[in-house]
Amino acid sequence: MHEKRVARAYRFELWTAIAAYVVLLVASIRYGRPLPDGLPRTVVLLSPMIGFGLMIRAGARHIARIDEYQRLRLLESLALAFAITAAVTFSYGFLETAGFARLSMFSVWMVMCASWGIANVVLALRARRAAGS
Repeated sequence: MHEKRVARAYRFELWTAIAAYVVLLVASIRYGRPLPDGLPRTVVLLSPMIGFGLMIRAGARHIARIDEYQRLRLLESLALAFAITAAVTFSYGFLETAGFARLSMFSVWMVMCASWGIANVVLALRARRAAGS
């Protein structure tokens, strides 16, 4: 019962934060891009980070609520995802010096998400194999 309550609270907080992010993102694109360069434009264009900060808060609160085993699994998957992301982005940095196209920093987030998915699959397979032996 506790796990369901924790998951429900996390989903609510996360989706609320994502909704705030989306609203602020649309508003920043609509109203921030046409503004002349300067502090107001910078503030408006950075405003979606408020929603991102709320997502971080939701994640931190979730980590504080979950049990030790779940916390360990999350830490392992994030550490592995971090290492994969570092290897991929560092490697691509070398490729950029060889003439490959420069990528936006937004691409790092996509690599991180994919790496986290891969890490979760690898760790789930490892746990399944360990449980079967």
